[in-house]
Formats: sequence, structure tokens, C-alpha cells
Amino acid sequence: MDNIHPDFERIVSKERKEERLKQKAKVFWFTGLSGSGKSTIAEHFEKKLFAEGYFTQVLDGDNIRSGINGDLGFGMEDRVENIRRISEIAKLYKDTGIITLVSFISPTIEARQNAKEIIGTENFIEVFINTPLEVCEARDVKGLYKKARAGKIPDFSGISSPYEAPIKPNIEITTTSQSIDECVESLYNFAQPLITY
Repeated sequence: MDNIHPDFERIVSKERKEERLKQKAKVFWFTGLSGSGKSTIAEHFEKKLFAEGYFTQVLDGDNIRSGINGDLGFGMEDRVENIRRISEIAKLYKDTGIITLVSFISPTIEARQNAKEIIGTENFIEVFINTPLEVCEARDVKGLYKKARAGKIPDFSGISSPYEAPIKPNIEITTTSQSIDECVESLYNFAQPLITY
């Protein structure tokens, strides 16, 4: 099996794919507590980008944990592996010229740093959805905080497991003082220079 190895020079380059798509591929990594609004903002941001002519892909718990990461639990070891796999998938999309929106709690600074190293520092955009724990818990759209408080969900970020907020995110979105549309507009204004070909 020694002769089986990737030969990236035989693959059409990221730059040529970006040229075809007329966009610069980046990975926007949305992090924040459960219920902070990560997935909602990512989904609305994708719609805005698509309407403006960009080609995108969203990666979140619904389409990752139900498939390729369906064998992983929520303990810290599995969470680290979850983020590693997501990072590798996001890197593949990025290398295809696609603007990728990754929405996962990714609770530790170390996990997000590892993701950045896999994807590439120049292509990794950390988006911190900064919503206080009490607001996330009050929303509790999926009833997860209630279950976590009752001890039914172990290793729940912000309750029984730590969440380490980014120290210097590329952009911070505060959902308590902005509507979804305002959050998306702020994000789009920030992102446009980075993704414009």
C-alpha cells in the first residue's frame, strides 16, 4: 500500500475553483452556547450570501451528527473528535472554492485552535455568537437546558461542562441587542471584502 498517497498536484487547485465560482473560499466558524443563535444566524447568513450570488454550504449538528459523526457521543473526547472531523470536512469544502459556514458549540479554545490549524489560519474566520447563558437558558428552544439542570444530559456546555469564549474572535455578534436581520447584515458587511473575488 506504499504507492497509495494523495497527489494534490493532480487536483484542480483551490484558486482555479475560486476563479470559476468568482468568490474567495473561507470557513466561517460559528461558536457560542446552545441556544445562542449560531445555527439560525448561519442559516440566514447563507440565504443572504446565496441571494448575492455566492456558493455556500452549512455544516451543523443536524447534517453532521446524523451522518458521518453519528457514532460519537458528547463526552469531551468525542467532542474533540467531532470537531476534528468537521474541520477536515470544512477544509475539503474550502479547497473546492466553497464558502463554508460551520455552526457548532466547539466549547474549548484548544478545539477551535485545532480547527484553525487544520483549515488554515488565513481561511478560518471565528464568529462568536455572544449570548449570555441566562438568555440561552431562557430561550431553551429544544428543552436541553431543562434536561441538563435535571442531570439528564451530562457534559452540557455552560452547565455541567465548560464553555470557553473566544478571546479574540474575528467578529463578535451580540444577539441581545440586534435582530437576526441586523446580525446577518453586520456579518455580511464584515465578510464581503474577505469573499469577494
